Amino acid sequence: MAGNHTPPHGHGHDHSAGHSHGHDHAHPRRRWARLRHRLAHLVTPHSHDAMDKVDAAMETSREGMRTLWLSLGILGLTTVVQAAVVALSGSVALLGDTIHNAADALTAVPLGIAFVVGRRAANRRYTYGYGRAEDLAGIAIVLTIAASSALAGYAAIDRMLHPREVTHLWAVAVAAVVGFAGNEWVARYRIRTGRRIGSAALVADGLHARTDGFTSLAVLLGAGGAALGLRAADPVIGLLITAAILMVLRDAAREVYRRLMDSVDPDLIDTAENALRQVDGVLGVGQVRMRWVGHALRAEADIVVDARLTVVQAHALAVAAEHALIHAVPRLTAATVHTDHTSDGTDPHAVLAHHLAA
Repeated sequence: MAGNHTPPHGHGHDHSAGHSHGHDHAHPRRRWARLRHRLAHLVTPHSHDAMDKVDAAMETSREGMRTLWLSLGILGLTTVVQAAVVALSGSVALLGDTIHNAADALTAVPLGIAFVVGRRAANRRYTYGYGRAEDLAGIAIVLTIAASSALAGYAAIDRMLHPREVTHLWAVAVAAVVGFAGNEWVARYRIRTGRRIGSAALVADGLHARTDGFTSLAVLLGAGGAALGLRAADPVIGLLITAAILMVLRDAAREVYRRLMDSVDPDLIDTAENALRQVDGVLGVGQVRMRWVGHALRAEADIVVDARLTVVQAHALAVAAEHALIHAVPRLTAATVHTDHTSDGTDPHAVLAHHLAA
């Protein structure tokens, strides 16, 4: 890039646990912490305490693991209850629901592995760490959903071709309610935790469980139809459950695809640009890029500053811009800010246009 500029900044503060923007005159320990933080910039302006990021990543991974194992226990119990009723009643609709619940429970395995791998520290080969393991887990989840839909669909079609009476309808109805309750609890827990820690794979898994809950209720319709003497009701409901699974597959695949393609919410870019423009001394904002690494965001941004600033002043401005980004954008743990300059009388927008064209 042309012109005087500071080297890229890679300050990786982790503010995901929350930060108070107000003044705290009553707590000398916090005042000392702020003073120590400022001194750290003067002594080592390009190096911040990486342990903060590691500790936060460990905490979110532990929270994710706890969610997964609780979900596995609840869905495992639900699957056992439903499987026993399938063997007793011969309901293919309940069989499809049971298959899906079992698959949903097993998705805890790749996610659990991803969370464990994601705790590993970055090294010279994997310089951004191992957070992308969650994206690989998302692929495994999508494949699991696809396999469960194929198996459930096959069972329903086979039952339509070879009809069989469903027995113990009261047990089928109870199993359907159990399936709904278990899946809805797991769905809410996974989605809430996934959004809090920024895990797209966990959110996708939660959406999967939510649809499982509604498909469990659909089993009640099959049982009701069978009670009225409609033999085709059970396999038809099985096919509807397969269709519902395919809808979940579409949503989960889209979520995982976007993460693999480094997609972020455009509102986050707007928030970042607005935060940079509000920093005193920033004359213009160039390209802003973000990407997810595991359940943390990283950003790169270009800003235009006055050409008459010294290197130290430009560096301080870049640090201020970095802090503004981290405070404004949720889940952002590190930002690289590049400074370019504008000559006297030069429009900063022209500098940005030239910079982007180059």
